[in-house]
Amino acid sequence: MSKETPIIELKDVEVTFKTRTGSLFNPNKVRAVAGVSLALHPGETIGIVGESGCGKSTTANVMCGLQMPTAGHVYFKGEEVTKRTAEDRRKLGRTVSVVFQDPATALNARMHVREQLLDPLLVHKIGTEEEREARVHELIQFVGLPESALDAFPGQLSGGQRQRVAIARALSLKPEAIIADEPTSALDVSVRAQILNLLTDLKTKLGLAMVFISHDIQTVRYVSDRIVVMNKGVIVEEGPAKQLLENPQDPYTKTLLGAAPSLLHPKL
Repeated sequence: MSKETPIIELKDVEVTFKTRTGSLFNPNKVRAVAGVSLALHPGETIGIVGESGCGKSTTANVMCGLQMPTAGHVYFKGEEVTKRTAEDRRKLGRTVSVVFQDPATALNARMHVREQLLDPLLVHKIGTEEEREARVHELIQFVGLPESALDAFPGQLSGGQRQRVAIARALSLKPEAIIADEPTSALDVSVRAQILNLLTDLKTKLGLAMVFISHDIQTVRYVSDRIVVMNKGVIVEEGPAKQLLENPQDPYTKTLLGAAPSLLHPKL
């Protein structure tokens, strides 16, 4: 794959959901995403920002294969996977991992951390038993947790520690890209910067591409090379992070910037 070929590309993607209103044979519909085109290239971080209900999480779900588009096209390393086969899903699952908003629901409360990290390796039949165990120890070190955390249940860990486990699990298959959907919004303010620093460090160390989703434009600013602003299912503005934040063109972007004082470092 050349540097120019995107890992994932969306072209004119639409996602329409049926609502519970309307009649049985003529339900009302909501367009969550309306004609979105977006490409994620190797090694870059795209920040998708917008208020709740703007379509950013639905767009991310299309990118990682969790949501089928109603219309438009999805490409994975240059090959169309809009109507994806089981083989397409398997390849996508190994290449693109997801870190969800709430680690408490993303992790199995009845499984030790070691089992959570081993699970993807077993499902994809990767390595010998010894190699899998070595990978688990490597992963727990990557995210800055002690080896003793491997024998803990998620409920015995803090919110920040659980999110570190969720990030380690997302890294288990050595993905090329991570989609992080509001990964800090369920955490205390004091822990958010630590998790953002961790994601930024891992991206640099492992050469990862990343899609970072948040309603907080200041958080997105901290981690992104490029920012995409969504409102009512469409992209209203996008560009290099520094340029977009210093000279926003769309009124909605200006509103987001004015409404979001930084919760991180005063210099950010």
